[in-house]
Amino acid sequence: MRESWPPLSPRKTLRIARWEVEKSAGTVDRGTAAVAILLLVIGGLAAPVVVAQGPGLDDGIYRVGVEPGEPYYDVVQESSQFAARPDHASAAALNNGEIDLLVTERGPPIPRSTRKGQAAYAEFRSAVVEFNDGQMRQDDNQSAAFPVVVDVTYESRSGSAFAPDGGTDTADGGTGTDGSDGGASGTDGTDDDGAGTGGTSTDDGAGSDSGGDDIPAPNLGGGFGSGTSSGDPSSISPPFPFSSLVLAFLFIVPMNFVIQAYGSTIINERINRRGELLLVAPVSRRDIIAGKTLPYFLGLVAVTVGIAWAIGGGVASVGAVIPIALLFLSSTFVGGMFARSFKELTFVTIAVSVFLTSYVFVPAIFTDVTPIALISPLTVVVMDLQGQSVSLGEFAFATVPFLLTSLVLFTLGAGTYREEDMFSQRAVHQKALDAIATRVRSVRSVFLVTMLLLPFVFLAELLAIALVFILPRSISVPALFLTVAVIEEIAKSIHVYAGFEYARFERSKKAAVVLGVASGVGFFLAEKLTLLVQLVQLQTLPEGQSAFPDAAVGGVDPLLALGLLTLPLLLHTVTATISALGAQRSRRAYLGAFCVAVVVHLLYNLGVSGLVA
Repeated sequence: MRESWPPLSPRKTLRIARWEVEKSAGTVDRGTAAVAILLLVIGGLAAPVVVAQGPGLDDGIYRVGVEPGEPYYDVVQESSQFAARPDHASAAALNNGEIDLLVTERGPPIPRSTRKGQAAYAEFRSAVVEFNDGQMRQDDNQSAAFPVVVDVTYESRSGSAFAPDGGTDTADGGTGTDGSDGGASGTDGTDDDGAGTGGTSTDDGAGSDSGGDDIPAPNLGGGFGSGTSSGDPSSISPPFPFSSLVLAFLFIVPMNFVIQAYGSTIINERINRRGELLLVAPVSRRDIIAGKTLPYFLGLVAVTVGIAWAIGGGVASVGAVIPIALLFLSSTFVGGMFARSFKELTFVTIAVSVFLTSYVFVPAIFTDVTPIALISPLTVVVMDLQGQSVSLGEFAFATVPFLLTSLVLFTLGAGTYREEDMFSQRAVHQKALDAIATRVRSVRSVFLVTMLLLPFVFLAELLAIALVFILPRSISVPALFLTVAVIEEIAKSIHVYAGFEYARFERSKKAAVVLGVASGVGFFLAEKLTLLVQLVQLQTLPEGQSAFPDAAVGGVDPLLALGLLTLPLLLHTVTATISALGAQRSRRAYLGAFCVAVVVHLLYNLGVSGLVA
């Protein structure tokens, strides 16, 4: 008999939330509260210092033997990476490892014969150049000190392709020279002091290159590059949003503490069987789960708003962080429902913290490099902190997968929020199958569950793109093809296998074919939603074309495009049917059929890639 899911009752949900707050407040002793407050205060005080002064991880890392009277003594003193050791300025101290570099007036600097010594020598040479430039900047006649001045204007990305050799391909057919400063011009003359004045060059990114292996930079709206910097060629460096990244990371830190308390309250009710009272109460599972989650979610929202106000973030920052908070909570909820002990829960919460923190933080580092950065909502936060506008397409691309995945996780976890699962010691994978099987009861439910699993597929494929993007194309594209095939075939078949294992369907070939077709059609229709990648033109990347081939059909023959849009329907129904035929027999048969489906899918991806190319 199908389980009934009454609508959510706000009154009951709020009452359960109030009980959760009262119960949780009573379990926190004064010592724990004091430590938590102390950590928050330290973090709040340390963050501005780190932002203002940098991380300082290499301060004094190299020991230099140099006496105060030496010409290079000021160089060592002004560089934070060096620690001057005047009392060890001798060859004996260098040989004994007391210093890494010896500087004397009798000859060139002598590094210690170690890797650290060689690194100290290289850094010393850079420090000398920087020191000399600083001295020259104090000269009254700057035109003589720096005959060549470069003005670099960072333009917002607008569909251009940046070539590795320095040239730029413009999408509108712009002209320029390969790797040169567009519009470079200058005049040599003599000023009142008789000093020559070099030409001034403006790098406006208008150069073009007709050859080379281009890396497309799709139209993502505003980027961090907007702005202008000027100086001598040696002082120009690409912008890096270090301060914004540090401030954006402040939003993530509280989540790692909140999910510990949230996960503990979930498993505590299971181990101590306190959840039985709620299960027999006249409330639905929706009311229970929403009520228990609401205090922690509202707490994270309040902290997010406070942090945004403190660091100058706007509505976009708050809106981008909320999906991250929901994903942290939903992942912890599933872990709390699947774990059999506090030890297992500790492992789950640590894994969730490490994985999700890495997932949202690492892509944000490349915000000004590649559109792949938008797989993380934290990229939107960094853009907002930098004062850049965030388009609706960018915001949706970064946040919608997180929101949908959170909804799916809460739904799957709710499938085990019942007595036979909450208070049993079943293995984690069995509970996972049980959670999926509770949603599978008919052909229609198989169709819907397949669509429901699409957020997992979308999020996993975006992560796969980010992981293989740094690899050579000859390796990244085949690896991505295989990864995509495995991810999609799991999403199309795992619930069908769970249905057969829990006797939801008759074990027959006819039933397997019907379920396979239903799963394939559901996945095909849901997959069309991945055309969202066109909002940020991710399909212009080779890795994007590999993960989302259906979104990369622009610019080809209409008949070929029609075939590329209809062939996926055939692919998904065939591969899902292959896996279903194996699932209706046994677990071993399912694994074998699953491998066959992956191979078929992989061959299809290779074929489509060849046609699109």
